[in-house]
Amino acid sequence: MVATAPPGTRPDYTIDQDWDAYTPEEHAIWRTLFRRQEEILQGRAVPELVEAMRALEMTAEGIPRFERLTEMLMPVTGWTIVAVPGLVPGEIFFEHLANRRFPVTRWIRTPEQMDYLEEPDLFHDLFGHVPLLMNPVFADYMAAYGAAGLKAKDLGFLDYLGRLYWYTVEFGLIDTPDGLRIYGAGIASSKGESIWCLEDPSPNRIGFDLKRVMNTHYRIDDYQETYFVIDSYDRLFAETTQDLTPLYRQLAGHPPYEPGTVLPTDRVYHSGTGTYHAAKRRAAE
Repeated sequence: MVATAPPGTRPDYTIDQDWDAYTPEEHAIWRTLFRRQEEILQGRAVPELVEAMRALEMTAEGIPRFERLTEMLMPVTGWTIVAVPGLVPGEIFFEHLANRRFPVTRWIRTPEQMDYLEEPDLFHDLFGHVPLLMNPVFADYMAAYGAAGLKAKDLGFLDYLGRLYWYTVEFGLIDTPDGLRIYGAGIASSKGESIWCLEDPSPNRIGFDLKRVMNTHYRIDDYQETYFVIDSYDRLFAETTQDLTPLYRQLAGHPPYEPGTVLPTDRVYHSGTGTYHAAKRRAAE
């Protein structure tokens, strides 16, 4: 069944950013969030994320104009920023990525949502995702992921691609000469998780393995129990551009691992204590 775009949107779910409609209060929220994360990410995020923000002229002064970001991205990696009203259907999202269009939510969170919100907003999308689109290899990975998503949808294997996106694009860590660093947007845009993912003893930090990642459940309501660590964007790109159909078929019928599972075959950077989530589960009983 083909998704029907809601009223006020184009068939591909895009809308105008309408930058002039942002209020002073909304610009102030951007300013507060930007300054907070800019400080927290020093020494925690991959250097190219911070460098890309400077190259894109992304600052705390106010919400960026999408067309200006596109003007700077296009000559480097060929990506375009498009505004959307919120979450879009999977097939629309994959179509955008495969064609080097990154959908960014137009609205920004309220003061009451500064530390947590359920759906991605403009700050998450722009601050977390867009800077790494300046990295040619990561930008190619995102386009390849979109193409893989379109194919996986036709084959009925979208769950596997969803887990890959979650554990890389949203909550990925990378091993660098200076130690583990953040590149995932869900971490980079989160005050709490950008500290917790690297410094708390509770979560596992495990070396990236494509098959393992695709067969691991994730948490959508709290900090992750496990983070997967890539060696490089090049490896991530190479693994995603292969034909994944045989891997999907291998995984079909095998129950996914729970988020906190550590396997004997895992390359473990840190075996977590699990105390944080164990306490949460006890409190819920």
